[in-house]
Amino acid sequence: MKFWLTVFLCMIGVSAFAQQKQITGIVFDKESKARVAKVKVLNATSGKSAYNTFKGEFTIDAAPGDMLIFSKPDHYTDTIRIKNYQALAVYLKPNAILLREVTIKDSMLTPQRRLANTKSEYSKIYGSLNNADLLSVGTGGVGLGIDALYNAFSKSGRNAAKLRDIIDAEYRQSIIDYRFNKSFVQGVTHLEDPKLTDFMQKYRPGYYLVTTAGDYEFIDYIKKNLARYLRHPKAYELAPLPPVKWENE
Repeated sequence: MKFWLTVFLCMIGVSAFAQQKQITGIVFDKESKARVAKVKVLNATSGKSAYNTFKGEFTIDAAPGDMLIFSKPDHYTDTIRIKNYQALAVYLKPNAILLREVTIKDSMLTPQRRLANTKSEYSKIYGSLNNADLLSVGTGGVGLGIDALYNAFSKSGRNAAKLRDIIDAEYRQSIIDYRFNKSFVQGVTHLEDPKLTDFMQKYRPGYYLVTTAGDYEFIDYIKKNLARYLRHPKAYELAPLPPVKWENE
C-alpha cells in the first residue's frame, strides 16, 4: 500500500511540474510603440519574478490562470491574467510626458551657438586679456604678466571684465529660457495665458536645476510647483508700486 501511495504522489509531482511552463512576450511603450527595457515581471500567483531584456523581451514561469504584474518607475503598472501559452504583447502607458525630438534650425540658435557668436563679435574682451594670468612663466623664470596687470588696473580692462560678466549672466538666463519655454511648460501644465505667463514668472527654475536635472526630474519639478500655484495663485506676487504724486497736481 505504501509503495502505491509513493508512486501516486510521484506521478502528481511530475504532472504538476509538466504543467509549469514558461510565458514569453515583449513589452512596448503604449505611446511611442518602442520596446521598453528593465520592466519587472511578477507572477503574483507563484511569487516568482524576472526582468525583461534590453530588447523588451521577457520569459517567466507561469500557467493559465496566473496573474502577471508588469511594473517600471516611469510607466503605469499593468496586470494581465494568463489565458494560454501564446506569446504576449504588453503595452505600458508612460506616466510622464514624452519629449518630442526638436530640430533646431539656423534661425533658432541654441544658447551655446549664440554665446559662440557673441564671443566672436566681442573677440577683444575674450582674447589675451581674458586668458592672461597674473603670474607668467618664461625663460627667465616666474614674473608678472603684462596683460594681467593691464586687465586688473586699466579702465578698459575693468570694463571688459564687466561686459564678460553681463554676457555670461545673459547666457545662463538663455539656457533657462531654452528649456523652460512656453510650449514645453504648457504641455506639462495645460495652462493658458495669462496664467501660463504668471506661473512661469513665479516658478522660474535656477540655472543649476536646468543644467543638471533629467527630463523626468524636470517635469516633476514643474508639476509640483503647478500644484502649489493652483493652491495659492496669489503667492509670490510683487507688492503694488506706490502712487506717484506730481508737483503740478
